[in-house]
Amino acid sequence: MSHGHGHGHGGAELAQNRRRLTAALAVTATVLVAEAVGALVSGSLALLADAGHMLTDVAGLTIALIAANLAARPASAQRTWGYRRAEVLAATLQAAALLAVGVFVLVEGVRRLAEPPEVHSGAMVAFGAVGLAGNVVALWLLLRGSGEANVNVRAAVLEVVNDGLGSIAVLVAAGVIALTGWTRADAVVSLLIGVLIVPRTVKLLRETTSVLLESAPPGLDLDDVRRHLLELPHVHAVHDLHASQITSGLPVLSAHVVLDDSCFLDGHAPEILDSLQACLAEHFPVAVQHATFQLEPVGHSGHESGTHD
Repeated sequence: MSHGHGHGHGGAELAQNRRRLTAALAVTATVLVAEAVGALVSGSLALLADAGHMLTDVAGLTIALIAANLAARPASAQRTWGYRRAEVLAATLQAAALLAVGVFVLVEGVRRLAEPPEVHSGAMVAFGAVGLAGNVVALWLLLRGSGEANVNVRAAVLEVVNDGLGSIAVLVAAGVIALTGWTRADAVVSLLIGVLIVPRTVKLLRETTSVLLESAPPGLDLDDVRRHLLELPHVHAVHDLHASQITSGLPVLSAHVVLDDSCFLDGHAPEILDSLQACLAEHFPVAVQHATFQLEPVGHSGHESGTHD
């Protein structure tokens, strides 16, 4: 027996996310070309790192846009949640690619500290400024409008913010080189960009892989859920309790709930089902609107195999 509140899955919000991603992709692709040219002209690793980061952004935003379009496709008998998890897969790919860029920049930065090449600070300033302006515009495009951004858009925001910090670092390095002639500033800034990239991407990877591994939603304590369900009248036991996320902001839960045998004779079972659903939707920090409960009489446990807590 199951119970849940059917509702739309935020079609307007999904459309808004697609518009954000499309606009940000156009701006980021333009800046990528400019920074790639600037890296070749100036010989700057910091600018090359920022361009490489931009390349990752373009690929990531393209993947995110494809995923956002897939997520808007309706559910079917074969895919009962549609393609909602596509956004998590896209965010995972983005984070993995960005992590690879961060590692490369760290390794190359260390090499250039030992053997600093010639760097043209004037070109660094010009193209770093172009990159920073593009980052600001892309960030504004991603964040504007109402509604909470999903993990896919937040992954894109993370990359754009990191790029903006990288562009600022490029400008600082260019200033140091122009004023002092210390070309190792370029390598130092490159290492800084790598340090900015790696921890944030590792955090995002943990979040997305947690969804893919169907871990319990952050903030939802299943032991606490079990305790509260057991406090409801006529509830004897709760077993096979599972909770996960289909995608960001879409937690689901299922459980077998053992009730007094009398509940199935006097008509109390539907009322208890409403109480179970209300408890999940209202009591906990993470509101679970999609819940499935199997209600069982006490004597039913002997007919089940493979049950667990």
